Amino acid sequence: MLFPRLLLCLCAWALCGSGKPTERKERVVREAPLSAREHDDAQSFDYDHDAFLGADEAKSFDQLTPEESKERLGKIVGKIDEDGDGFVTVEELKAWIKFAQKRWIYEDVERQWKGHDLNEDGLVSWEEYKNATYGYIL
Repeated sequence: MLFPRLLLCLCAWALCGSGKPTERKERVVREAPLSAREHDDAQSFDYDHDAFLGADEAKSFDQLTPEESKERLGKIVGKIDEDGDGFVTVEELKAWIKFAQKRWIYEDVERQWKGHDLNEDGLVSWEEYKNATYGYIL
């Protein structure tokens, strides 16, 4: 009678001791990457173009001739140089990149919203979300 109880306790102890430890989650929130492209300056500048111009603007720059690209880039640099001293500081460049990324995010949110707000009333109901996300399966 003692042996089955001892065996049961031993099995319970073994199961408790072999549990998976809880997964450690990072407490620091990291900013999203500036671009989905791989960052390798030796190969191409696509990552920098995406970060600097925003994804949509970078695509339009890819279609321009070098002369048109330089002209448009000159106009953008004029917008980046907030104090008008003719130079772009690190702070001004960081502010511009954040602006470009926020603009892209807001445009993407607007595009996603239009895709989910099927009756265009400015609100997304559960039915609209369900239908836009999963189709009419549910």
